[in-house]
Amino acid sequence: MRCWVGLVIAALLTTGSRASDAALRITEDRGGPIEKYISRYERLRASGQPVIIDGFCASACTIVLAAIPSSRICVTSQATLAFHAAWDFGHRGRPVTNSGATRMLYSMYPVRVRQWIADRGGLTPRTIFLHGKPLKAMYRSCSS
Repeated sequence: MRCWVGLVIAALLTTGSRASDAALRITEDRGGPIEKYISRYERLRASGQPVIIDGFCASACTIVLAAIPSSRICVTSQATLAFHAAWDFGHRGRPVTNSGATRMLYSMYPVRVRQWIADRGGLTPRTIFLHGKPLKAMYRSCSS
């Protein structure tokens, strides 16, 4: 086993590859618990890895915009971000808006994203989508 690890490390060193050189590609992420994404993206921020948004990134996935410097994020023509109010399961399992979590989530986003959200009525139970020219005006396009 030690030999195997040594060979992998030697291969990485000789090719000049580092973990931070590999980009994280987001293609189909529908979100989930906010805490999970904050933790995941804090580790990603510390790693130095760039992020390519190349598909659907919804709900808590969009926290990537708050956690990763914009200089390390690029978007493709396929990128779509979906925003809505945070919610919890209420009585009988029905979704109930969590106002505190929604305010926290909104405050985390970069100013340009917050302004775009505000111009569309804020974070509500209704989902709003950021893609195309408006998204590319905020984030650089990925080079092929």
